[in-house]
Amino acid sequence: MTTCVIGGGAAGLIASLTAAKKGNNVILLEKNEKLGKKIYITGKGRCNLTNYVDVNEFLQNVVTNPKFLYGALNSFSPKHVFDFFVENGLKLKVERGNRVFPESDKSSDVIRCLEKLLVNNSVDIRLNTAVLSVDRFDDTFVVITEKGKILCDSLIVCTGGVSYPLTGSTGDGFNFAKNFGHNIKPLKPSLTGFDLLGNDFKPLQGLSLKNVSITIKQKDKVLYNDFGEMLFTHFGVSGPIILSASCLVNKCDFNNMKLSIDLKPALSIDVLNQRLIREFSSNTQKNVGNVLRTVVPKTLVDVVLSRAGVDFYTSCSTITKAQRMALVSSLKNLCFDIKGLRPIDEAIVTSGGIDVKEINPKTMESKLVSNLFFAGEIIDVDAFTGGFNLQIAFSTGYLAGLNA
Repeated sequence: MTTCVIGGGAAGLIASLTAAKKGNNVILLEKNEKLGKKIYITGKGRCNLTNYVDVNEFLQNVVTNPKFLYGALNSFSPKHVFDFFVENGLKLKVERGNRVFPESDKSSDVIRCLEKLLVNNSVDIRLNTAVLSVDRFDDTFVVITEKGKILCDSLIVCTGGVSYPLTGSTGDGFNFAKNFGHNIKPLKPSLTGFDLLGNDFKPLQGLSLKNVSITIKQKDKVLYNDFGEMLFTHFGVSGPIILSASCLVNKCDFNNMKLSIDLKPALSIDVLNQRLIREFSSNTQKNVGNVLRTVVPKTLVDVVLSRAGVDFYTSCSTITKAQRMALVSSLKNLCFDIKGLRPIDEAIVTSGGIDVKEINPKTMESKLVSNLFFAGEIIDVDAFTGGFNLQIAFSTGYLAGLNA
């Protein structure tokens, strides 16, 4: 039995290894000069392998089609992934939020571990080999590459999405799937930053905020709220809670969508008001702008004052109750208009892909074409940041390789 795997990312590596361990003759095709190019950049180069939680908790972090992944995650769970790498010589550690990393903090160690296993299990690895087209005649798949034709009995497509195209994720697999009659759900950026309208955020570029609360609204409807860290950038905002928000609003129309930041979520309006009263009362010889620097980062002062309509040089001894309450409102509800998400090629993962209704969730086999399998980001599943998406790639790749 010859199995051909297209794509040497996380899903393709595990699929190839699993199929080879079954005794299949496995050919792994990768268009890049090395395997796992996207793995190299995950977790900021540290490779957040998985999230060490049970399957039910894991599924709560899957944004799109979580039920589809139940079988895959039970077959190759976060614990299985953890044990798999440890048993094969890779030391791991669990950090905040149950995120699993190699002890060395080097994603290259993850790739090296998998490459060694592929070689030891006689997988035929063909680098710099782009697939041009895929077809099927009778029971045989015909894979046309830049370097010739390959015939195989089963085919596993693990070509990823369209985010980070420099890693090789250029959407080839979606064309292959369409050729076999599969429906592709619209491709959207996920785990990415927001572009903001206007210019008043631009002086904030580089400002990192911790322990803030954000709410994303469209008119009066709350689309998302969270607490944690975020970052102002040259285009708008990014950071952990912003990336998570992108997963849940990427299918929305962005008209009248607003981001509200509560800079002091631990303080109620009344408590914050009392704090400002104390600050201003004990600094009557100073101006409001200077005193506010003890309340929020210096970079934020001008924006907070501007939104409140209070002049920087207003004396603390003359500030009115109305001005003070306007400052409280600005601190608790610093609003920006959202223009949209960053381009999909900048997103960490692609949302959308092959319709899960056309894939058997117990095997990852196409329901339209026998012995055709899909795994990883090419499928219409995606999750929050924190190792969840890489685990999905491992789990679906494992099932595809097991059943090919």
